[in-house]
Amino acid sequence: MSLLIAPVISAGSLSGSVQPSLLSSDGRLLLRPWAVDDALVLRSAFEDASIRRWAVRRMTSRAEAQEWIVAAGRQWREERGAQWAVTSAVGGEVLGRVALRRMDLFQGLAECAYWVLPHARGQGVAPRSLTVLSIWSMKEAGFHRLELAHSDRNEASCKVATKAGFAFEGIRRSALLHEDGWHDMHLHARIQGDA
Repeated sequence: MSLLIAPVISAGSLSGSVQPSLLSSDGRLLLRPWAVDDALVLRSAFEDASIRRWAVRRMTSRAEAQEWIVAAGRQWREERGAQWAVTSAVGGEVLGRVALRRMDLFQGLAECAYWVLPHARGQGVAPRSLTVLSIWSMKEAGFHRLELAHSDRNEASCKVATKAGFAFEGIRRSALLHEDGWHDMHLHARIQGDA
């Protein structure tokens, strides 16, 4: 059976090149693919109570962190997802993470995710890195729609989404199971043509 529409992003258009590093417009943040040497900082991130509060997975060892980093590289090659370490452009200190998850190249759709390490919070790292990722995703990679979902109890994430230009679209009721039970999820999105 033939399709009535062409894919928004052609298969192989991302995996045919190395995952890029992305610089923020102010030159202060660098988004780069995770490296195996980042395993300790990645594992320590999941010891932070705030990151654990909103995560649905645990990372308990350096080996597990290394496996996650290897899997992130595989996700890029398979065009299923992309993970970036958010770092200081000067010095290279890891400040957080941004990601594209559940990439659907045919529809040009992906879900954004992020977290920021405690020492870097309150400095605009999350909205700035999300903005960098959004601009690259739409202008360079060709995605049409980026979604972002967070617990309705996570007010900080709601502010980050809004600052990064993700419009609030509604509530997905009882949509994600956390350790403390089911959470309603706020849905935000950016689409091609948004300011």
